[in-house]
Formats: sequence, structure tokens, C-alpha cells
Amino acid sequence: MSELSKRMRAEWSVNDAKRDAGLTTPETVERFDGLAYGPDPVWNRLDVYRPISERGNQLPVIVSIHGGGWVYGDKELYQFYCMSLAGRGFAVVNFSYRLAPESKFPAQLEDTNRVMEWVYANCETYGFDMDNIFMVGDSAGAHLLGLYTAICTSLEYAAGYPFKAPQGFIPRAIGMNCGAYEPLTEEEHEGGVMNLELMGDLLPEKGSPRERRLINVTDHVNSSFPPVYLMTAVGDFCMDQAPRLREKLKEAGVYCEYKLYGDQEHPLYHVFHLTVQEAEGQLCNDEECGFFRRMMKRDGRDGDTV
Repeated sequence: MSELSKRMRAEWSVNDAKRDAGLTTPETVERFDGLAYGPDPVWNRLDVYRPISERGNQLPVIVSIHGGGWVYGDKELYQFYCMSLAGRGFAVVNFSYRLAPESKFPAQLEDTNRVMEWVYANCETYGFDMDNIFMVGDSAGAHLLGLYTAICTSLEYAAGYPFKAPQGFIPRAIGMNCGAYEPLTEEEHEGGVMNLELMGDLLPEKGSPRERRLINVTDHVNSSFPPVYLMTAVGDFCMDQAPRLREKLKEAGVYCEYKLYGDQEHPLYHVFHLTVQEAEGQLCNDEECGFFRRMMKRDGRDGDTV
């Protein structure tokens, strides 16, 4: 493990503990914790959160892929954010996945795929509306979400992986938040040196030509991508990557709503939306969930025109 990854695990855990200090499960949300979705007894676990007022009803689903630089994080660190989404009228699936460097790429995508297989197998038990499955990810989680969406929408790209997405599955829409979409690129940009060190922990071939062909989301956007809510913030160290992804989505004809939060006088930090106690995070999550509602399929008809 690189010294950078060790430092990230140590420092970020302290910051996240401060962020969530004093938070408890809302009385309006019911939770089903620690459900197994794969063979790893520690990392292949997920939670499901639902609004209690909708007990017995089918609900649209949000599957959340957590961030953490590919080397840090788990579902416990995302529970309050994910429960806040559930409070907006969704069934939310919040899962841990195997981390680098202990588990090399594409273990993280394989786990994501196992979660989706679990969602299909357990849709009746947890009241999932299978016509309306949305996915969100931030930071490294947004990167994984972009690659997983490419697997779901491109047979050619999917052929590079040792697993297959559930037949016919494409998320209804996706939310990509403060993402790192080009962790290996020939261009120099902010965070590039850090990403190269992290890629050494993540990739078994340390960024070989084969891996470079797989790893950048911007290289694999295609016309079958679902609608995208793409957000970043003034003050986000990944801010420069979102406009490049936006341009690729536009070139492919993919519907995208792009939001830049904050300004020079009031900058916002990386993944600010996870701090659910702050108004800026609430606003972002309100607007992203509103986007998902507009994209919903209802009674055999699509939502608003995309």
C-alpha cells in the first residue's frame, strides 16, 4: 500500500467521523442492515433504507456507490447520506465493496455487479420498482459508476471484464457527483499525480496500456448511456473533470443536467453533498432526487422528455 493510501485512510476517517457526529437514524426511515450480496463476509454487505410511510409500496430505487479514492470507505460512512435520500421517497441500497490495494481492479466493479444481481433477486422482498432503478456515485464512486454504466451499455467494452451485467439492465438515470473521471490520462491536470499513485494501488498492472484502455470514463461514453445528473463545485479538487465528461456526453447525444455549486465568494468542498446537516448539501440532494423523479418511467410511459 502506498503512503498516500495509508494517509488517506487515517485522515479521512477522522474527518468523516466529525462530519457525522451526533447523527442518528431518522424516525421516518426503516433500515435493513448487513445483508449479504456476495461471498466476502466483510465487504460484500449492503443496507436497504426505505421511508416508513411507504411500507408495503413499491418504490423507485437509488443504488449508491461510495467514494474514497478506491482505497477507503464503506457503507457505514454513507448511511446518513443514503437515509436522507430514502427520506425523499426512494428505496436506497447502500453497499460496501472490496477496496484496493487488498483487492485489485476490477473487484470493485464485480462487487457493484453482484449488488445489481442481488437487487433483481430481492426486488419483491424490499419493494423495488424495477422500472425505475437509479444509481449515484461520488468521487471514486462516480468513476466506478461511469465504468459500470459503460459495461451495461457497450458489449464491446463489457467484453473486457470477467462478469456480465444482468441481462437488459441499464440504470434509468445516474447521478455523478464530484467525480474523478480520468484517473489515467496523458494530459496534466489537478490531482493527476495523486491519481497516478492511487492507480498503482488499484490496478494490478500499474496502469498498463490494456488498463489505460479500460479506466477513463470519458473514453467509454456512448449513445446508450442513460440521462446523467452531473455535478461539481467551486472548490472541488475534481472540478476540472466534470466539464470534460459533459462534453463527451454532449458529443454522444446523452441528456445531461450539469450543475456547478458554490462560487468564488462561497466555495464548496469535494463531496459537500454528503454533509446532510448543511443547506448546500440538502439543496444538491433535493435537486438530484428531483432529476430522478423527472426521469421516472410511469405506467409504461417515460418521464419528462430527455
